[in-house]
Amino acid sequence: MPKAKGKSRRQKFAYNLNRKRLYRSARRRAAPRIECSHVRHAWDPAKSVAQNLADMGLAEDPNKAVPIPRKKLLGMEVEIDGQEKGKKTVRKPYVVNEMEYEASLPEKKSNTLSRDLIDYVRYMIQNHGENYKDMARDEKNYYQDTPKQIKRKINVYKNFYPEEYKAFVASLKQEKMDVQ
Repeated sequence: MPKAKGKSRRQKFAYNLNRKRLYRSARRRAAPRIECSHVRHAWDPAKSVAQNLADMGLAEDPNKAVPIPRKKLLGMEVEIDGQEKGKKTVRKPYVVNEMEYEASLPEKKSNTLSRDLIDYVRYMIQNHGENYKDMARDEKNYYQDTPKQIKRKINVYKNFYPEEYKAFVASLKQEKMDVQ
């Protein structure tokens, strides 16, 4: 089918089109997306961002909250400005307290090894012990790992699960003792 007549020509810029109307809705102030649940519950949509953060005792601009001291030319002494602005009252101190408590909790260790890798390492140790060259030639070595790669995988397993590894090696020694 032939092309439409006007399609092959270059499009001209429409100078008379009012583009301000298109962006008017995008310029309206939208509520910020709040990640922290404590801040989200204490947020008042009728107030501005600065007022909400001031009520909670949080800083709107970290550069103004913790100013960088000006250094002298020699760099030896630090000049501290004695002027301190009037302190603002915090109306919602529980937000800061809850955030500090949440930050003080120990972080959970979420790194784990895949079940396949654990089974692979246990199989190799069970059948070959510390002989990495035999492990590399084993038929279960699907990915054709070199002896050094297998050794690295076993060391990773030792680091992630040290108690489990010790118990596993002890059970292997016990099995060998029973066989003899």
